[in-house]
Amino acid sequence: MELSGLQIFKYLPAAKKADHTNCKTCGFPTCMAFALKLAKEEVSPDACPFMPEELREKVALAQKISQKTIEIQGLKIGGENVLFRHEKTFLNPTSLCVLLDCADKNFEEKFDRIADFEINILNKTKKVDLIVLKNSDKISPLAGNARTISFEDFEKLPLKIIEDKDFEKTAQELKFNREKAVREKDENYSNPVCVRLPKSDGNDFNNLAAKASFYLCKYANMLLFEEFSEEMFASLLMLRENIFTDPQKPLKVEPKIYEFNGGDENALIFLTTNFALTFFAVASELEKLSRPSYLIVTPADGMSVLTAWSAEKFTAQMVVKTLKDYDLASKVKTRKIIIPGLLAHMKKELDAEIKSSGLDFEIVIGTIDACDIADFVKQF
Repeated sequence: MELSGLQIFKYLPAAKKADHTNCKTCGFPTCMAFALKLAKEEVSPDACPFMPEELREKVALAQKISQKTIEIQGLKIGGENVLFRHEKTFLNPTSLCVLLDCADKNFEEKFDRIADFEINILNKTKKVDLIVLKNSDKISPLAGNARTISFEDFEKLPLKIIEDKDFEKTAQELKFNREKAVREKDENYSNPVCVRLPKSDGNDFNNLAAKASFYLCKYANMLLFEEFSEEMFASLLMLRENIFTDPQKPLKVEPKIYEFNGGDENALIFLTTNFALTFFAVASELEKLSRPSYLIVTPADGMSVLTAWSAEKFTAQMVVKTLKDYDLASKVKTRKIIIPGLLAHMKKELDAEIKSSGLDFEIVIGTIDACDIADFVKQF
């Protein structure tokens, strides 16, 4: 397991009030500063000549690679070093791959269907990560924009492959492998793990998707399917996007004015922060409206509206600056700006700041939940 700066500090001279306390030999002003840098692997243990051997062994173990990373045509698999996402973050998303037999009479149709599949998540296009081609010597498919590998080459990869015959056994084996790799740094378990999922009985994709969802969360590095379903892969890709985001970095979109349904001078005007989950919830509802609209997205370091307000990342001054920077007044005849209902307490402050700046916009309190936007617009 990783060592924290405080855990390292307990072994150093300053913590023990011994000789060489805060001696600066390491290049840092205090033992604590050195410990914090060492915990982040930004300095070598050798920088401190007074470090006890016990700590050197602990640091060496902590910095040892937990799980190998392998790469297939730019696709990175493995490399994880924690058991739980909140400890740090998961690094390389579980690869979703399909095994396809080139000898299948419908091979070309199936290949094109898999290769052409894509969905948009948070403004990023997601596809099937890899197509593994069985009997690839019998046919030479045009890969196009799909990433492919022959089954023969796939079997040579340093992967531990688990055949999913029993859900409970597979789940236990995945957990056991990750714990041995992360907690014990056991090199015998350092290879990334692939779960090969057989065809579902009677095309029961719901059961297959449920098992795959569990394995994706705990702790498969790759899932290899013997059949393909657009609905199932779309669900798994959406789940994966949530699991493999960095909890220390908020999801955010570019702050600017977004146009929906051909925004024109009579378009509705909505306003929110650049928190990605809020943006896509609102954007989804605006796309469904029968009239054009603009969505003003303010810079807020990826914070939600209330969090941004409490952190002073969403202020009346910032709103006015955004309106002027985007020159919204010249784009629209509309003079009403709809703000999130959670910011209703800011209406007077926003109106006053807008008026004092020389703009003639009026603030209107909108809905708390994005799903209520359509009903709100009908009555607006």
